[in-house]
Amino acid sequence: MRALIIANGQLRAHEAFTATLQKGDLLIAADGGGRHFLDLSITPDIVVGDMDSLHPEELEALTAQGAHIIEHARRKDETDLELAVHEAIRAGAKDILIFGALGKRWDMTLANVLLPADTAFRGTRISLIDGHQRVMLLQPGETHRLKGSPGDTLSLIPLAGDVTGITTHNLEYPLSQESLHVGSPRGVSNVFQAETVSIHMESGLLLCVHIGSSYPHSGPASKK
Repeated sequence: MRALIIANGQLRAHEAFTATLQKGDLLIAADGGGRHFLDLSITPDIVVGDMDSLHPEELEALTAQGAHIIEHARRKDETDLELAVHEAIRAGAKDILIFGALGKRWDMTLANVLLPADTAFRGTRISLIDGHQRVMLLQPGETHRLKGSPGDTLSLIPLAGDVTGITTHNLEYPLSQESLHVGSPRGVSNVFQAETVSIHMESGLLLCVHIGSSYPHSGPASKK
């Protein structure tokens, strides 16, 4: 099952969301993300958060359309997006695409980018989408296969320490059992040489940014 979440950040390309939407997707608004759904004339299945970013009339409109409202107290430990991801997983989603999570506030942007690193979300594919760009966190011990087109840009940025034992295939600048070090931009702006690229690393956490020529339609092709 797949879930599409819209957060309360900038949704710079509405068509990125509509192009990705598929029948059967679970649609979730994280608080002010409900406004983006209203702008798109699409009804979310769930609206979750403390509702401090929605005007009362917007919340009433979403309720009237049939959205299930899950309201939390304003004094809470979780962000609204974090609550939305939990709801998606609780509903059975294994593939989650998040829109509107980047660019409006740098503190929230950084928190949202790091959110998939939470061990509570291990085993769930979580991607942040911004137009033609997809941001993912890649875990060690797996072979990640990413679908794209020759000429697409792929950047690999180490987080939470150095990343070791990286081997890639079908990139212009390949890595073979090599390391990327925190603070070094060595992994930035690599290039797809085929429709599928594979990445494997032995330890660490990689921030992966895929900039494609078309809007993303699904998560990483596979993990083995």
